[in-house]
Amino acid sequence: MGLVAFDFDGTLADSEMLDRLAARHGVGSEVAAITERAMNGELSYAESLRERADLVEGLSSDEARDVYENVRLREGAGDLLADLRGAGVRVVVFTGGFEPGVEAALEASGVDVDRVVGNRLPEADGELAGAVSGPLVDGTKDDALADACEAFDVAVDEAVAVGDGANDVPMLEAAALGVGFDPKPAVREHCDVAVSSMAELDELLRERGVLD
Repeated sequence: MGLVAFDFDGTLADSEMLDRLAARHGVGSEVAAITERAMNGELSYAESLRERADLVEGLSSDEARDVYENVRLREGAGDLLADLRGAGVRVVVFTGGFEPGVEAALEASGVDVDRVVGNRLPEADGELAGAVSGPLVDGTKDDALADACEAFDVAVDEAVAVGDGANDVPMLEAAALGVGFDPKPAVREHCDVAVSSMAELDELLRERGVLD
């Protein structure tokens, strides 16, 4: 039994939740520009997350909920997660994005994982409050990986991490195998290997003996 840790936005899903929320609120281009800078490592993830959360302040809770409920896994991701769970591999999701969207996407695909660690956008008076809270605002994914490995009795040097952005680098470097999923240019050098589809990732995990 091993453990595979996935990023969500840009990895298991092909979009960023904050970008979708921002598009609904009419500030899509402003938020997308900040997202791109953060994923390329041009500014700290915590700073970028707070800036983007501030821009979606005032979006109604109903509209935010609708965005979350329409988040979906990318093609092939649900099947891969199911295969990993079926093989007895622990599957965890670490995201600077938001738990309601992750939960909706997993439910829509009919799959489950062992742990989700994510953030939330607090609400007040029926709308987003312009803030962000959660363990992966200032916390890092290598710490989340270490916690999960301890909880599931898996050594970190037996774990696989999969991600695409700058905030994934700590877990990509900590894991035994750091897989970049179509990684940003600044992230590629921190990956042991890169893939561009779930089919390629499935093949890689079988080659490495994670999946039989």
